Amino acid sequence: MIEVKNVNKSFSGNQILHDVSIDFKKGQINLIIGASGSGKSVLTKCIVGLHEVDSGTIKYDERDFTKMSFDARKDIRKELGMLFQGSALFDSLTVEENVKFPLEMYTKKSHEEILERVNFCLQRVNLENVNHLYPAELSGGMQKRVGIARAIALNPKYLFCDEPNSGLDPQTGIVIDNLIQEITQEYNITTVVVTHDMNSVMETGDNISFIYQGKKWWEGNKHEILQTDNKELCEFVYASRIMQKFRNI
Repeated sequence: MIEVKNVNKSFSGNQILHDVSIDFKKGQINLIIGASGSGKSVLTKCIVGLHEVDSGTIKYDERDFTKMSFDARKDIRKELGMLFQGSALFDSLTVEENVKFPLEMYTKKSHEEILERVNFCLQRVNLENVNHLYPAELSGGMQKRVGIARAIALNPKYLFCDEPNSGLDPQTGIVIDNLIQEITQEYNITTVVVTHDMNSVMETGDNISFIYQGKKWWEGNKHEILQTDNKELCEFVYASRIMQKFRNI
């Protein structure tokens, strides 16, 4: 579980986050939604330590991340898996080398043990016989799956996904959603997904936080979001679904 309590963040006197409190639950897909510029990306960067909060606390299973030194945070960072928007694979490395990367950086496993883990992770995301291909030789959906394989290579307790369906067709997006959901439940991970994709929200939204103008404006699940009378959330959902229809034409 990740607990965010009363977090505030400003840049050059411009306050971006206003007293945000959210509990991200273990074994669930925790979604952060909101319009561009709402503060959701800043919030995520604060949670993983890319930005320091001005005030408030962030705890990983009762461990106060905000009070730790840079060196003390290393143990928690080893427990984080990251799936970046656009996959962010190293173009000059093969699939195998991409998935190896965190294992070689953070573990002392032997070459044989690392290769065994790489192959296990690739099989888990339904990719076989692609070890020696380069990212440019893969489809967008396959690149995302390699990104997931790399993200779970260290067997993380916490998984962060930034727009995992960005640039994918709806059918492939569903495959990625299902895969993230399966891995979350199978390994009992605390998964945090930042998304604009309302299809993902309705498929995987166990715990949804809507960020509006730097504040947590609404919280609920995929069933409750259809019943809400929250004006700003309704406008966001309606606009998001209209944009998806145009993209799918």
